[in-house]
Amino acid sequence: MVEALSADPDLAPVVAKAPGQRIPRTVDEAELAVRAVLGQQVSTKAARTHLGRLVAAYGQPMRDAAGALTHTFPSVEQLAEIDPAHLAVPKARQRTLCALVAGLSDGSISLDAGCDWESARRQMLNLPGVGPWTAEVIAMRGLGDPDAFPASDLGLRLAAEHLGLPARQHTLTEHSSRWRPWRSYAVQHLWTTLDHPVNQWPVQPPREIA
Repeated sequence: MVEALSADPDLAPVVAKAPGQRIPRTVDEAELAVRAVLGQQVSTKAARTHLGRLVAAYGQPMRDAAGALTHTFPSVEQLAEIDPAHLAVPKARQRTLCALVAGLSDGSISLDAGCDWESARRQMLNLPGVGPWTAEVIAMRGLGDPDAFPASDLGLRLAAEHLGLPARQHTLTEHSSRWRPWRSYAVQHLWTTLDHPVNQWPVQPPREIA
């Protein structure tokens, strides 16, 4: 993987900084799908707000005296009881979320570990209001597809432009063909170049040896 991505001279320096980059995959595919749908076309802060309301309304309350956990994320069964009025999102997004939950409940959408990645993409894209970005993020972060590529992602395009790579969605997708079948890793490397708190790791001073 490192060798394949390093073959792109513009991407090579980024890969060299973190050659062991991995894709942070979820442990709950359904939860990731819900998060992706509610995160469509809104800021990260707004997505957190929507998710917080959803969890408070439908999640299982928890006692966590030593931490900050208040609820578990609601299961598909719990979300089947959802009242769209509890979601302060556009009605089109409400319909999308309800369709997703219904598909997960009746099995017409399969996002289980080991499912067929392309089939899962098609199932997601058949939902009203789900586009390629959502399907690719779920394939990448939910299913572990190493070749997912959310080409319309704003952060991805900004990172590409900063490195002198094509920033337009169509041309960036064409350029990404040289990274196959490791495009998910290319995305992760590109995201690390952004000015974002998640990329600002505190530098720990060296430990003194007694």
